[in-house]
Amino acid sequence: MPVHDWTKVSAGTFHDFHVAWIAEIRNALNTGVLPPAYYAMAEQIVGNLGPDVLTLQRQDSPNDGPGNERQGMTAVEENPPQVHFVAQTEMDDYVLKQRTLVIRHSSDDRIIALIEIVSPGNKASRHGLRAFVEKAAAALYRGYHLLIVDLHPPREKSDPEGIHGAIWAEISDDSYEAPRGKPLTIAAYSAGPIKTAYVEPISVGEELPDMPLFLEPDEYVNVPLEKTYQGAWRGVPQRWRAILEG
Repeated sequence: MPVHDWTKVSAGTFHDFHVAWIAEIRNALNTGVLPPAYYAMAEQIVGNLGPDVLTLQRQDSPNDGPGNERQGMTAVEENPPQVHFVAQTEMDDYVLKQRTLVIRHSSDDRIIALIEIVSPGNKASRHGLRAFVEKAAAALYRGYHLLIVDLHPPREKSDPEGIHGAIWAEISDDSYEAPRGKPLTIAAYSAGPIKTAYVEPISVGEELPDMPLFLEPDEYVNVPLEKTYQGAWRGVPQRWRAILEG
């Protein structure tokens, strides 16, 4: 199913779809995508971070054997993610040592990764974009892997190079120039000592690719974005389907 042009409808309409898509992603992760020692939960608040989907690792998993812990994970060295852009950056040592806030899930299970689906409100103003970028940078500083999906085109004054360009400018001295004709962005970040970004620009009308969700700095699982997008689309009211499908 091709990605729709969500600028045709209100932010509230996208929010309704957003909520359904989060649930579809959570369900997919918890029913075979994640290894047995990991699980995903939606809309958990961890410190000052409020991700859409939170991936955690069980500390007391009965399946914590060496083989089971990595069951279903793919090594980057053996099968690199198939994206158009890959970039790396090192963070200053003083930043990496700033761990004054310890964030844990209430069950004491360890936080591994965050998934964010960008909403129109995240980019509606400089303040909203700044808050989102700072949240993403804070997650990477703390070693949380990220997967960010942005189906909204850049705004010239706030994020001219898209959401990845804004995040990369926050954590790296290198710049990113988004390719013309592909204004939407999906970006996966490995939050090891060297931060690595795997970026896939797309456009309205394209199908969503599966994207890596890192569980270790060099190991990941693929998130079925297209399948889960279709699942969320099934519940979109006919009123809005007619507009989005043109």
